[in-house]
Amino acid sequence: MSHLTTEPGTPAAPPPTPPDRGGRERLVEVVVPVHNEERVLAASVERLHDYLAESLPYPFRITVADNASTDATWPIARGLAARHPRVRAVHLDRKGRGRALRQVWGSSDADVVAYMDVDLSTDLDAFLPLVAPLISGHSDLAIGSRLTRGSAVVRGPRREIISRCYNLLLRTALAARFTDAQCGFKAARTEVVQALLPSVEDEEWFFDTELLLLAERNGLRIHEVPVDWVDDPDSRVDVLRTARDDLRGMARVARRMLTGAFRAPVGGRPGPAAAALPEGMARQLPVFAVIGAVSTIAQLILFVLLRLVMGPLWANALSLVATTVGNTAANRRFTFGVTGPGRALRQQLEGGAAFLLGLALSTGGLALLHAAAPGAGRGVEVAAVVAANAVATLVRFLLMRAWIFHPRRLGAPPARPATAPATAPAPPAADNTGGTPA
Repeated sequence: MSHLTTEPGTPAAPPPTPPDRGGRERLVEVVVPVHNEERVLAASVERLHDYLAESLPYPFRITVADNASTDATWPIARGLAARHPRVRAVHLDRKGRGRALRQVWGSSDADVVAYMDVDLSTDLDAFLPLVAPLISGHSDLAIGSRLTRGSAVVRGPRREIISRCYNLLLRTALAARFTDAQCGFKAARTEVVQALLPSVEDEEWFFDTELLLLAERNGLRIHEVPVDWVDDPDSRVDVLRTARDDLRGMARVARRMLTGAFRAPVGGRPGPAAAALPEGMARQLPVFAVIGAVSTIAQLILFVLLRLVMGPLWANALSLVATTVGNTAANRRFTFGVTGPGRALRQQLEGGAAFLLGLALSTGGLALLHAAAPGAGRGVEVAAVVAANAVATLVRFLLMRAWIFHPRRLGAPPARPATAPATAPAPPAADNTGGTPA
């Protein structure tokens, strides 16, 4: 547990607060997590404070969450808290954006909690549309999205490609339905987020993604707001390290989904998408996702190693060849439950069709990347490979389920009818219509 120091501002006269929760104004707490941000902190918080005071029709509090800064960030945060009654400063002695949000959100007494990046890259005009559905009770969480219709984004091709690759991978491998996991502009109803926090393991950059995946998995409603967003050219995020940690986080979440441990004590809405899945798919998808995540990591490692001695197209092709055989074998055994040597060679050959599709997509993606952005760095190349393979992964699953490992091609008997034969009716107590748990 991190040591926590709090510096509140001078107490302001609060709005009337009757004991009945339904009779008081809704309080919104905005958290600004910072680490070594002495250059921009004061100007950003002043701008945010002035905007909320003029435009937000609800009481608010701004909390600057300093996570282990080594520059003048903490003294500046304390000075802001001293000047503004609705600003407070919190200091943690360990680094990690997720850790800072967990600490502040977990102890908040506000009705709605939010956070935004200190650079204020997102236009603040999107803040009221972000929190309004939460205050009304329409939604449980809300996120700003740079990838949905109506958004306007200004950023370089490198970050654009990486962002789209990451979100595409989430949608194909973990069935995420939200469009932008990484935008630093999010909010949630406090009672909901406090119920989710004990089940979120990450303390750093993957915290947001894990929280959203957990919310979706538990039937909560996520509202998306298109935003205007301008890239901060001074961003110091280590893209490759963050991408590696995100892939590890996705593999961990997929494993928890597979074991049924990705749950939280929240009363979510029923999920019609899950109920509409074809028979067996609820069990197969998590297994396929775990195998796919492991295969993706293995292929990326091979790609990076092979790039030391050959060009990107050959490195991509050889790394795909090396991992496709193992991927097909693992899915044969664990996803579709096919054992024994029978038809194994034929199924590997048919799996080669999926390999050729993956090769075409990833090779075409690399070719387009180098045509659009000559001299793109190694990190952008890796991100392009991830995106192309994410699309190929979804198609490969459908091919395996509907063609390569379809029960009719394996000689499996037809499925039993839903009702028992008339000559031997099952007693009502024995009727079990429950589906396989996801």
